[in-house]
Amino acid sequence: MAATVLELWRYPVKSLLGEQVDEAEVEERGLVGDRLYAVTDGRGKLGSGKATRRFRRLDGLFELRARYEEERPVVTLPDGRELAGGDAELDAFLSERYGADLRVARESTVPHHDAAPLHLLTTSSLEWLAHELPGSQIDLRRFRPNVLLGGAGAGLVEDDWVGRRFALGSTVIRVVARTERCVMTTNPQSELPKDPGVLRAVTKLNDACLGVLADVEQAGVVRVGEVLREI
Repeated sequence: MAATVLELWRYPVKSLLGEQVDEAEVEERGLVGDRLYAVTDGRGKLGSGKATRRFRRLDGLFELRARYEEERPVVTLPDGRELAGGDAELDAFLSERYGADLRVARESTVPHHDAAPLHLLTTSSLEWLAHELPGSQIDLRRFRPNVLLGGAGAGLVEDDWVGRRFALGSTVIRVVARTERCVMTTNPQSELPKDPGVLRAVTKLNDACLGVLADVEQAGVVRVGEVLREI
């Protein structure tokens, strides 16, 4: 196996669109700055495309994109305006648009990651799903990985990585589970339409899983073009 890092993605604000980077520092909680902030309501629930005890469903968050300017998240609004996290104007926009008392808040004691700090996905898994759903637009943005890998093999190759240990740049990771998908994969974003068939297919064909989750055992740096090596 000679899987190569093709793309790196970081999501400064949970459940918003993120930014593509050429290299990233990786620490115990994942890519530095990844999902470090979230849209939060007055009860501490996190804005999401789903509703649970932890999450408040806020439809339309994918119309917002976040990036870092130095260490501060900057959110691009649908009209092109850019507002920084902590700016009262941004909080007012969120509250008015989504109908609640909302603000962008930094992670405190409870991690914003759903299950593990690092999410890996291969092009072969995307190609597999595109073959199964020829009428759908299968795009990595639906699945929000941190690391997109190419050249790993055919089909759902990363499913076999669970329990194995890898070097990723100077970082050491251990794959701990397959990534269970949710309704977020079906939501529209940019030119991608709403598509419930994506989640139905992944549920029917692979136990609702696509991609894998990993813990970070050794902090380091990962760059586009580096090779994933089993150790």
